[in-house]
Amino acid sequence: MAKLWVVFIMLTALIAGVALYYLQVYAYYVEVPAEDAVVDMVSLTSDAAESVAFDDFRAIDSDSSPLRYRACYTMPASLAMLTETYQIVDDAEPRVAPGWFDCFDAARIGADLESGVAVGFLGQRDVQYGIDRIVAVYPDGRAYAWHQINACGEVVFDGNPAPEGCPPPPESTR
Repeated sequence: MAKLWVVFIMLTALIAGVALYYLQVYAYYVEVPAEDAVVDMVSLTSDAAESVAFDDFRAIDSDSSPLRYRACYTMPASLAMLTETYQIVDDAEPRVAPGWFDCFDAARIGADLESGVAVGFLGQRDVQYGIDRIVAVYPDGRAYAWHQINACGEVVFDGNPAPEGCPPPPESTR
């Protein structure tokens, strides 16, 4: 009888582990249709997000978390023009994508941002309260985007009141 319980517990643990893996890596992600895609970058002059030209768009997103967005695409604009036109972000840290979304390599993008091979830009401020879209662009036109918690979100999501200069948080975060 004890062996039967051990087998039951092991099978239950195995099924739960497989289910947890599937839910984390596959279940909640959806591909963003290229025809629905909009690529924005925040202008230095207007401080507003402006649409920019792009090609070869591929992205994933999830309703379960605003931080699950990842995108890969190419941009025809030169990196020199982009740095003179749009806001650069110094603390860009790409988030890891699921292995099956193979165009997005967070470790490589992060290392390239650190070494200066790629440049990080503010794509859109407050996509959702406290979450910004960040865009990394390479000199050859490759571009990658992800969502990152901003300074306001970092404080508010920890349960503290919004700091000076931040918009009031929505009721759901209070």
